[in-house]
Amino acid sequence: MPIAGERQPLIPKGGRGWMPCAFTRGVAFIPTLLVSWSSAAFIISYVIAVLCGHVEPLFPYISDTGAKPPESGIFGFMINVSAFLGAATMYTKYLIIKKQNDVTNFIPPYFNFITLIIGVLGCVGMGIVASFQELAVPAVHDGGALVAFLSGVLYIILQTVISYKSRPQWSTLCICHIRLALSLMAFVAAIPMIACASLISITKIDWNPGEKDYMYHFVSAVCEWIVAFGFVFYFLTFIKEFQRVTVRISTEMHDSV
Repeated sequence: MPIAGERQPLIPKGGRGWMPCAFTRGVAFIPTLLVSWSSAAFIISYVIAVLCGHVEPLFPYISDTGAKPPESGIFGFMINVSAFLGAATMYTKYLIIKKQNDVTNFIPPYFNFITLIIGVLGCVGMGIVASFQELAVPAVHDGGALVAFLSGVLYIILQTVISYKSRPQWSTLCICHIRLALSLMAFVAAIPMIACASLISITKIDWNPGEKDYMYHFVSAVCEWIVAFGFVFYFLTFIKEFQRVTVRISTEMHDSV
């Protein structure tokens, strides 16, 4: 059973010795890896798709940059890994909040659990997006994307509520305001993203200005990038909190019957 607890600074007596990097102290490596890996997944697939002439350079859909080989394989693999890292980050955050809540009781326990379930559902949506390519099975792909974005936005909104509830002992006002700003940005951008996408009458990735529905595509794609990087920057705010925590897995051996 994983247990989260406070981690003592790794500084030997006398002030000498190895000092862990800020991004690897405690379990901070989990959100750090999530942020860096997800950013790389978006950027690498975008660069390859543009260089191969598969998408226009100006704000294609994120999924458009992983619709054709060779970038489709890279996109699918990296997004699936991002989904796993996202679920690991969310579960660790759930354990941290659970421990904090045991001390100060700032939210009902079910609120933390529901937030976790919504976040994991978003990660499942990401896995669907990565596994079912846009041009191959568009209905399944679009459904997964809708689940990923809606669940993701709701997750960071609920985490922001938890942050405000947990201050001042477990969260600073500055972090709360940053998370609120990122949540509002993602929420506001998600509305035109979904609305404009629903107005597009054809499924294609090679758009040109002046085409029918191009403006809907452009607005929706810009908002999609805003929402995606809103998630990335939001998880950056977890790093400092994760630095003060360790997660252990205990193993118990039982005699066979």
